[in-house]
Amino acid sequence: MLSFAGRTESLADPGVPYRVGGFGGVEGLVAHLGREEYHALIDATHPFAAQMSRHAAEAARQTRLPLLRVECPAWTAKPGDLWTDVPNMAAAAAALGPGPRRVLLSVGRLELAAFRIAPEHDYLIRAVDPFVPALPRARVIAERGPFEVEAECALLEREKIELVVSKNSGTAATYAKIEAARRLALPTIMVARPLLPEVPTVRTVDQALAWLDTARAQSLTLRGV
Repeated sequence: MLSFAGRTESLADPGVPYRVGGFGGVEGLVAHLGREEYHALIDATHPFAAQMSRHAAEAARQTRLPLLRVECPAWTAKPGDLWTDVPNMAAAAAALGPGPRRVLLSVGRLELAAFRIAPEHDYLIRAVDPFVPALPRARVIAERGPFEVEAECALLEREKIELVVSKNSGTAATYAKIEAARRLALPTIMVARPLLPEVPTVRTVDQALAWLDTARAQSLTLRGV
């Protein structure tokens, strides 16, 4: 069973059984896991979905379910990258410096509040669903990845972007903007991932499936994941 948080309105059909919405904290997740008689839990959330990862770790501890996290490696700076590494969104907003500057803000709609301290900048925000941003000089473009490097270069040039702000998600689908910024010699403020609970972790879905196969070989009867 695949579970979505429900924050994306235009959800793409994953082609497998799925549910949408939160669980009601750790207590709700524990109750759901027990009620549906799951035998394993895989945390495949975004690296910045720290609360859900913490809830998954605690729920697995309480239910004694085996837990695995799927997490791709963080991006690392390459020659030509002009990165400023920051620990969180507040630090990213502070690192913008005196304005006004034209900024591609690629951090997700839930993180925008941190940038209210810097209202003098012109922000271009990309999101899957359109919304009205709570920033005075901001515009939203609704697009869904993956994105191509040439298209990202064209976007940055067309919008006269001077600086890119990005989460270090590590995903291939959104890396094109990082490569485009490198090609155009644009500075990038890179927000580090939050600290997550220490749990067994793999990099790919194939490795997660192999983990399930191993569990099955060890006589763990699986009725659902």
